[in-house]
Amino acid sequence: MKPYFPTDYISILERLSSVNPVAYCSNRNYIDGDVTFLSPYISRGVISTKDVLENFRNRGLSPTENEKFLQELAWRDYWQRVWQEKNIDEDLKNEQQNVEHGDMIRTVNSANAGISAIDTAIHQLYETGYMHNHLRMYVASICTNMARAQWKAPAQWMYYHLLDADWASNALSWQWVSGANSNKKYFANQENINRFCNSNDKHTFLDKSYDELARMEVPNVLKTTEKIELKTVLPEKKEVVIIPEKAIVLYTWHNMDPKWRNGDDFNRILILEPSHFEKYPISEKSLQFLIDLGQNISNLQIFIGEFSELQEKYPKQSYIFKEHPTNPHFQGTEDERDWMSNVTGYFPSFFSFWKKVKKEIIQ
Repeated sequence: MKPYFPTDYISILERLSSVNPVAYCSNRNYIDGDVTFLSPYISRGVISTKDVLENFRNRGLSPTENEKFLQELAWRDYWQRVWQEKNIDEDLKNEQQNVEHGDMIRTVNSANAGISAIDTAIHQLYETGYMHNHLRMYVASICTNMARAQWKAPAQWMYYHLLDADWASNALSWQWVSGANSNKKYFANQENINRFCNSNDKHTFLDKSYDELARMEVPNVLKTTEKIELKTVLPEKKEVVIIPEKAIVLYTWHNMDPKWRNGDDFNRILILEPSHFEKYPISEKSLQFLIDLGQNISNLQIFIGEFSELQEKYPKQSYIFKEHPTNPHFQGTEDERDWMSNVTGYFPSFFSFWKKVKKEIIQ
């Protein structure tokens, strides 16, 4: 069954309330496991990790009995906290080793790498904007560790197509796989992929032991590389209508929360800055998903341009926005994002972060 991501708020909340943490924890690593399909809504800020935790509690689910579910949820906050403190566009902990180029692998880009589960997953990514988390790790390992690509270009390729595109989670996961954010590179062999993806491939370039994979030269099927152009086609510019006596509340790629500042009378603007999407390009499908989510916000208008342009055009307005590492240039009233805990700062490992979060949320 193909994943489906409704954009109306009622359906999103229904999906949130239908999450089964017990099933999730037991089989989430399998391609047909009980994953939540909440990630696009968390990434776009429609719901937060705090919302998930509160829904969890309101349903009477025990945090102690479902600790693994909450731990996995906390990874999202962890990656974002790292981004608040560090430059994640560069190798975070170690210089990536055995790098031969900085391009995309042609057979991966064309979904023709010869690993059936991988090729199918890439086709699904292009069609639906979704890829199972385990498969993201497999693809990252093939690109960086088997084909010896520097992590950033293929990570940008994946981010471009994902509806749940989250640069912190995406970039730092690719760095973890490639050894730039971990003590060793991550490899997955064919046996592992067959187990979790219900496939039965044999005699592929991954049908080796882990020791063999770590010593292998680049397989022929992965040797051809290409530069890919990732470009965001923004909507045509249209004039927005601003009521002078009302503040402007700014929504962004990272914040589409229908509850935010709800009930107050504001000018509500989704700002799409060309400079942001030049640095972090997204697909037409992802952009349309964002715009469709905007229908949950009353009287939302779209402004195509930089914040400085909006400010220059409406200099007497006051501006309100949510904190995010991509908008330090915004000026006005900065609201805090919703987090599942009050733990802040940089932690070199997730589990040192989780130890503090756990103490706060599991009592």
